[in-house]
Amino acid sequence: MISDRARSLKPSATLAVAAKEKALRAQGLDIVGFGAGEPDFDTPNHIKKAAIDAIMDGYTKYTPAAGMEELRDAVIAKFKKENDLEYKREEVMVTCGGKHALYNLFQSIFQSGDEVIIPTPFWVSYPAMVELAGATPVFVETHEEEDYQLTAEVLKKHITSRTKGIILNYPSNPAGSVYSLPNLEAVGKLAVENGIYLISDEIYERIAYDGYQHTSIASLGQPIKELTIITHGVSKTYAMTGWRIGFAAGSKEVVQAMSNIQSQSTSNPASISQKAALAALTGPQDSVGFMVKEFKRRRDFLVTGLNSMEGVSCFNPKGAFYVFPSFKGLAGRAYKGKKVTSGAQWTEILLEDFHVAVVPGVEFGKEGYLRLSFATSMEIIEKGLERIRRAVEVLD
Repeated sequence: MISDRARSLKPSATLAVAAKEKALRAQGLDIVGFGAGEPDFDTPNHIKKAAIDAIMDGYTKYTPAAGMEELRDAVIAKFKKENDLEYKREEVMVTCGGKHALYNLFQSIFQSGDEVIIPTPFWVSYPAMVELAGATPVFVETHEEEDYQLTAEVLKKHITSRTKGIILNYPSNPAGSVYSLPNLEAVGKLAVENGIYLISDEIYERIAYDGYQHTSIASLGQPIKELTIITHGVSKTYAMTGWRIGFAAGSKEVVQAMSNIQSQSTSNPASISQKAALAALTGPQDSVGFMVKEFKRRRDFLVTGLNSMEGVSCFNPKGAFYVFPSFKGLAGRAYKGKKVTSGAQWTEILLEDFHVAVVPGVEFGKEGYLRLSFATSMEIIEKGLERIRRAVEVLD
């Protein structure tokens, strides 16, 4: 018999859309896919070569459960160089992807009776992972007018004696929003005053636009750093989603607990992928700049196109590779005689009749929105925009 825990769990909405998109494509349909949360660029050659060399050199055995020491040292060097953060080896671990770092973390610090504050819109897996740890998600709405930032004023109203953690994701999935330094300082101060963990998901750190300079909340003083656990990885920065390498940094106590869980579940991440990640962190960084420049070009085109449509409004993301347009201006209009009242309806119409795959905003905690990834070619973006425009124009 299936456990209550597993029965109550929904599959990832983004992965479900990707699977449906692939199934329709297999039927011979020309589907424009805006659902994927991964760069469409290839992994840089020097990273692939490091993996091939690892195989040929026989580096195919177990490593320490928390990751090979050389890679953990490279992660420490990255935090020092890019974030002005000092960590010791026992305060850093390597995981089977950024998602795995979060899972290990939530299993380590949350339990029944705990509350975890999650600003909306949120990445789809946060609530499910919090619930799997036995804790309760507390959703706090953020607004486009405030760049989708959680403010101290709003946060204060939701902190209770049971609040154990606050999740921050910047640049964010799905909105591409970032945090201002004053806001980060205010949120950090509240966390310290109340002894609340700060979960800082910085996986999109280097995919940022318009001169935005990323500041990790952990760098804003020792008291804040002691309560912050950073989760990160090589997936987005180096187009390495399938390699499954993430990493985390935090207090020795928390990282040790995470390592213990990993040792009893997956053991070490793949040794070959770890060698590839080492090359990514320590090798040439030119590919990152090229990728970000191209993402910005796509972002500008997509945001302009969406904002030109009647009834559609699109926030201009400052990072990541998603747009999160509002279709609320079209609420109540009809398609084929039936009123369109939800993002889920829009998703179905776009996929079934116009062959465009998107993810409904309700899966990210915001009804009336859709998430589109621009981690795809300009040709695909142009084709997709034209199809969405046709869908909007045929509404009654």
